[in-house]
Amino acid sequence: MGDSRPVYLRIADDLRRRIDEGGLAVGDRIPSRSELKRAYAASDQTVDRAVRVLKAAGYAEGQFGRGVFVADRAPLGTLLRSTGAVDTPFAAQIRGYGTAPPTGRPATVLTWEASSAETSAPGPIAERLGIGPGEPVLCTQYEYLANRHPVQLATSWEPLTITAGTDVALPERGPYARRGVRGRLAAIGIRVVRARELVGSRPATTPEAEALGCAAGQCVTVVERTHFDGEDRAVETSDIVVRADRWRLEYTIPFTS
Repeated sequence: MGDSRPVYLRIADDLRRRIDEGGLAVGDRIPSRSELKRAYAASDQTVDRAVRVLKAAGYAEGQFGRGVFVADRAPLGTLLRSTGAVDTPFAAQIRGYGTAPPTGRPATVLTWEASSAETSAPGPIAERLGIGPGEPVLCTQYEYLANRHPVQLATSWEPLTITAGTDVALPERGPYARRGVRGRLAAIGIRVVRARELVGSRPATTPEAEALGCAAGQCVTVVERTHFDGEDRAVETSDIVVRADRWRLEYTIPFTS
């Protein structure tokens, strides 16, 4: 029985297989449009569509004026997510990234930038926080860098009914700045006792792709993280975005007797 898949998928799958099997190595040029047209008796549009599939999957990247080349897809490292992670909005520890220098000091320098603004809670965010749609929240957008390279994006929402008028109203300013959700809210008498994470994936938006250094439409891992206090009230929720092809997520799972 003949292959019934669309031609652009056959081209993309054949190229992926060549890359996976080492026939095309990292940095090698993907066959040109004219070469692929001849090999598959395909049109310009079909070949271009196949190459877009490769780019979206992280297998290839375009270089202006030069062509399309096999991308490096080796994981950069692991983000260890656990209760033992540093209590910052990053909510993770980095493993396997960089090499420790002779001094023994940590090789990875983590920095981040953030901007906050008051806004109305969109419907899905309001549902995660257990508040009404349109209620006021503080939205903070983060960009995290490891050794000045992009690692993670995050957007956090906190109900202003909890933090407005307090010393912790702004996560990155004031006496409790940069202490993470647990540390900040503890300062106003709120004990955060648990967090829930839902992990999924989707195509990267254009702004996300520009910030993370990948192609728009490429697969990203998205973590929905929500913090709860002792009364099981949601006090913060966030969307965490990382490149699915470069970073793995690791969770420790303790067993109790």
